[in-house]
Amino acid sequence: MGIFRTNCLVENHVHRRRSAVAAGLLVDTGSEYTWISIETLKRVGIVLEKKDIQFVMANGQPVTRDIGFAILRIGPHFTIDEVVFAQKGDLQLLGARTLEGLNLTVDSRQKKLVAAGPPPAA
Repeated sequence: MGIFRTNCLVENHVHRRRSAVAAGLLVDTGSEYTWISIETLKRVGIVLEKKDIQFVMANGQPVTRDIGFAILRIGPHFTIDEVVFAQKGDLQLLGARTLEGLNLTVDSRQKKLVAAGPPPAA
């Protein structure tokens, strides 16, 4: 599968006007969670909800990170999900759970996200 990146609007789920663009997220269906820089999440006011959650990186290295809740938007698609507070040196990733919540799939030939079906009615 080809590697590609996308931008995502990160929104505070309590104070909806607090938002920021997370630019260049690596689309990674192998990652369960979405990882966004701690700076972006703090700027938007995302609150730490789960502390010291253990993850195993692609290279097998165990790491501990914190998690919060955010609304994530790509185009007309949006979802609320747990997001990992990515630290310096971590990749920013758009993970499988968020993709599923957004109702988006990966078109690996065209290296883009496509709607899995009609968006839910508002």
